[in-house]
Amino acid sequence: MTSQELKTICRETRKDIINMISNAASGHPGGSLSSVELMTAVFYTQMRLDPKNPQDPDRDRFVLSKGHAAPCYYALLCRKGFFGKEAFENFRQIDGMLQGHPSVKTTPGVDASTGSLGQGCSIAVGMALGAKCQGKDTKVYTILGDGECQEGQIWEAFMSAAHYKLDNLTIMIDWNGLQIDGRNDEVMSLGDLHAKLAAFGLEVIELADGNDIDAVVEALNKPVSGKPKCILAHTVKGKGVSFMEDQVGWHGKGPNAEERAAALAELEG
Repeated sequence: MTSQELKTICRETRKDIINMISNAASGHPGGSLSSVELMTAVFYTQMRLDPKNPQDPDRDRFVLSKGHAAPCYYALLCRKGFFGKEAFENFRQIDGMLQGHPSVKTTPGVDASTGSLGQGCSIAVGMALGAKCQGKDTKVYTILGDGECQEGQIWEAFMSAAHYKLDNLTIMIDWNGLQIDGRNDEVMSLGDLHAKLAAFGLEVIELADGNDIDAVVEALNKPVSGKPKCILAHTVKGKGVSFMEDQVGWHGKGPNAEERAAALAELEG
């Protein structure tokens, strides 16, 4: 797939995110928009999966640890053919298949129910270790939020991943600098995150622009041996919609009709 084709998918995914959240008048646009390139690169250049056989035991696995970015996840699963776009109309509705956070019970293609921050990386470590124990070549990918890295369980997962030499695991950190209560550095500073991740035994690749799809693909393609890979990606919360970019207020609210129209017009442009 060419760079331009991937960029087109990213743009269309952002439009789907805006429409989904606006339909529900509820959701998390900021962190969904910041993670588009990370998820697109994983689903379109890395993962072995078949929408006709979503429970294939030999498929690769994906865990969205920052489960509130589900609209991005759903947009890509839909585009890959796991379900139809009509499901977007019932996003975050109690009887809909697309819940506010990913659920294996309701959504084809979802490998882990997430949403309680801090747990997803441990789930991914378990999947990767299980594959190693079974002698399978399964690859496991997980995306974490940077604010989520304030959780202690995350660091236990990192330590376990390094101890068991899980080079079939790729951890991606969506480092957009904001969380629900404000800037990460004001809420609970992560300090020198790169140095800490390396000290815990991860092979760290830091991206100055994690919304550059070509840079993300290059990092994903970089081989590692004997260590889990960690892509530390500097991103922009609300990326692609100027009035949402780097604005903590857009962490968790739906755009109204006027804001939706403005966002879609900007993405079309």
